[in-house]
Amino acid sequence: MSERLITGAGFARASEMLEHLKTSGRREIAERLRHVIASETNATDDADYLAAREDQVMLERKIAQLEQRLAHARVAEPDGANGVIDLGERVLLRDLETGERVEYELVGSLESDPAAGRISAASPVGSALLGRRKGEVVVAEVPKGRVHLKILEIDVPVASV
Repeated sequence: MSERLITGAGFARASEMLEHLKTSGRREIAERLRHVIASETNATDDADYLAAREDQVMLERKIAQLEQRLAHARVAEPDGANGVIDLGERVLLRDLETGERVEYELVGSLESDPAAGRISAASPVGSALLGRRKGEVVVAEVPKGRVHLKILEIDVPVASV
């Protein structure tokens, strides 16, 4: 597996999620299994037991995937002094067709969350923005067609988890 770029904040969020799954997640499933076994005479045939075992398998799979992703991730820190958009930087844009202003943080593909304003640098808009400067207009091919975006501000956000 090739290494994947991730922001420092994204790495911290993923590490925190992994720790939560390994502790609280495992503890919750173990408690469910104990409860089902204690309350049933033949728990191994019980639907609740089988559901809990399936949830346990899915949890362990998610933990393994997250561990593998983090093991192959390389943290990329933004360079606020270079004047160009880097991974981990926040940008304020204006859609030249609609006049709408949008703000995004450019992140690695493992941590993208468009609803939270974090877009992947590999996305159409993200890749169009990488390496560009304040004042430039970028054109990105998105599912609804072409968008023309003017870069209004570039900012390195304070690390947040």
